[in-house]
Amino acid sequence: MTDHIPSPDHVPGSRQEHDSLGDADVPEASYWGISTLRAVDNFPVSGRTIGTLRSLIWGLGAVKYAAARANESLGLLAPDKSAAIQQASCEVMDGLLDGQFVVDTIQGGAGTSTNMNANEVIANRALELMGHSKGDYSALHPIDDVNRSQSTNDVYPTAIKLALQREISAFCDEHGRLVEAFEAKAVEFAGIIKVGRTQLQDAVPMSMGQEFGAFAETLREDRNRLLELLPHLRESNLGATAIGTGITAPRAYRAAVISELSSVTGLELISATNLVEATSDTGVFMLVSGVLKRAAVKLSKICNDLRLLSSGPQTGFAEIFLPAVQAGSSIMPGKVNPVIPEMVNQVAFRVIGADATVTMAVEAGQLQLNAFEPVIADSLLESIAWLTAACRQLRTHCVDGIIANTSMLQQRMIESISVVTGLAPLIGYAAAAELAKEALATNRGIADLVMERGLLDQQKMEDALSARSLAGLG
Repeated sequence: MTDHIPSPDHVPGSRQEHDSLGDADVPEASYWGISTLRAVDNFPVSGRTIGTLRSLIWGLGAVKYAAARANESLGLLAPDKSAAIQQASCEVMDGLLDGQFVVDTIQGGAGTSTNMNANEVIANRALELMGHSKGDYSALHPIDDVNRSQSTNDVYPTAIKLALQREISAFCDEHGRLVEAFEAKAVEFAGIIKVGRTQLQDAVPMSMGQEFGAFAETLREDRNRLLELLPHLRESNLGATAIGTGITAPRAYRAAVISELSSVTGLELISATNLVEATSDTGVFMLVSGVLKRAAVKLSKICNDLRLLSSGPQTGFAEIFLPAVQAGSSIMPGKVNPVIPEMVNQVAFRVIGADATVTMAVEAGQLQLNAFEPVIADSLLESIAWLTAACRQLRTHCVDGIIANTSMLQQRMIESISVVTGLAPLIGYAAAAELAKEALATNRGIADLVMERGLLDQQKMEDALSARSLAGLG
């Protein structure tokens, strides 16, 4: 407070602030204050600040903007204070003050340090806009004004949900572009017949277009599941304050702040039916994490297939060529590795691990509050960011440039006994199995053996052994 007398050892170039623990010097240029300072000292953990979580900071700014408008409409906040808080909050939403959000993403206190960092930054920027000095909290206070009618326990989870909606939407856009890339390859490869595999052993004919079309479809299913998450994230416990009873917030605030937040974000937000439950339960975050894990696992499986199909170039499957994006060895000249799919695999491993973290954090919540939302937020937002980048790189640096090794595929179809499956309905499974064994032992073609034994006439044999027909292509 401005009426607090500085101590004799006051540091030049700083302002002295006071809280219930005592005095501390805060850099004069900083918009954050004493609560943020203590959090920075307490939590030097990950080296990543909340300012790097762009969507979370956007969400915090949106909540503070909506709260100021709601409080003003209810006569709880003077118009001049409200206007300054709104403008400062807009600057937070726009990313102009990200560098002032300096608390580590991993922190104790259920997100209180993050909320206080936001309160102090917005308060001090608002003070500047009103013509006051930073730290002049007698004119506008971080808690009494910026945090009015709020608690960390309804602000923080709401900001996380806003951030997740924004990031999931962006991820779905990038994920959708990857789906389109696989669909384009499915069309390009539609007429290329190959031997499918089960358990890494030769199975029956299929087209490479079918294979890549399946990749597209499995990704499309995940994108649909991701989009289904969004309605679950539109429920907010704003107005619940500390534990869901709404203490310190007037009854009308709940509806007013949800309305204002919907307006500023463009999202159709709703108030939770039971605020006590909504404040204590973080199950929605586990739901999000589970769907992200599913998307990561299936994306990784596709990358495993791409690595197998491109293995070689001389002694592997060698059915496709991946774009060569960098030299693959410091000792083997000319070696090129599938580095982009390998990168995606590692992203998937990280997301799977993050899901375990989120699961444990959700389970560890006690009574009316889950204290572990910071690690939940950090894990989920990192997972989405990594998956988004992985999908973009996989599309632009790999899938778009995949080429089919048509000469190899054609030769293998000529030599393959996989077509023998088409004979089973006509001559029986046992007789077809004997033909397959003899063909492998003598290195002869199935068609030659069928005609030699007089098992079918020419036309029936050709129809039965047609690779295109066996692949379901007519």
